[in-house]
Amino acid sequence: MPRVRAVLGLLAALAALSACGAVAFLAYCVHRDRKRRGDPAFRRRLRDKRGAQRRPAEARGAQVQCLGAPRWRDREHRLGVEHLSNALLVCGQPQELLKVFKHTLPPQVFEMLLRKIPLICQSPGRRGEKSRAVQVLEEIMAENFPNLAKEINL
Repeated sequence: MPRVRAVLGLLAALAALSACGAVAFLAYCVHRDRKRRGDPAFRRRLRDKRGAQRRPAEARGAQVQCLGAPRWRDREHRLGVEHLSNALLVCGQPQELLKVFKHTLPPQVFEMLLRKIPLICQSPGRRGEKSRAVQVLEEIMAENFPNLAKEINL
């Protein structure tokens, strides 16, 4: 029996020592974290690290942007309108895209885009018939821009 008590006492002492060690380790972690967060150099390094992570994400976003957008900076409006009209042709909701273009493009460029729509509508599809997007674009032009549609014989 004395051996069992000695073993149990040893196990209790080991458990108490382990608990004290765990508490001391957690206290040390909290202390180091507070000290690290209060360090101005840490904040600068963290800001630099987050900025470095953000740059590649912005670069990926730039690759996905509309093909016509870089053309506006170069003042190559005709080429930009060409790309945007192709976007209208393949877009699932050309009416919504046209609304976005109306609010974001300069007026003269938006008018160029509207004048480009009938040319897109006249080009035949793969089988010679008009695609659904072309039909929708013709309806949009007739409903929202009747004067322009008459002027360009749509």
